[in-house]
Amino acid sequence: MNYHIDIQHASEAPIPVTDATLTSWATYALNGLKDTAELTLRFVDTAEITHLNHEYRKINKATNVLAFPASYPKDIALDYPLLGDIVICPQVLLEESISLKKPLVAHWAHIVIHGVLHLLDYDHIEEAETKIMQTKEIELLLGLGFEDPYTSIETEAK
Repeated sequence: MNYHIDIQHASEAPIPVTDATLTSWATYALNGLKDTAELTLRFVDTAEITHLNHEYRKINKATNVLAFPASYPKDIALDYPLLGDIVICPQVLLEESISLKKPLVAHWAHIVIHGVLHLLDYDHIEEAETKIMQTKEIELLLGLGFEDPYTSIETEAK
């Protein structure tokens, strides 16, 4: 497996892990699903994620992650097929981890994996798709030593 993960820091908000850890999580999510791939992890402030969320989803508020799958002619041969961009807002992840009472690093791992899976055509619009995507997220997170993020949310909601 051969991957190229580009990391862009466009926010001054702190990130609780190293670029090497972020790269390892993205690579782990790709492993077994793509032999070679390139993607970008971009970390932005709330203003940029709000703008992107409004522009592309017509939702005028900050969100934790947006995934933008690449679109290019499939007959173009690339050494590393471009999957797309994952845009993450560190401030939103911090706020969510506090409100969900989840460890910040575990939430970061979940969101990076979630974004990679979106670039691999996983989605959560329909209930059946949601189940498939969540099952894959749980499998990957458990493999990294993190807890099932959905069990803790469901337990707290009860």
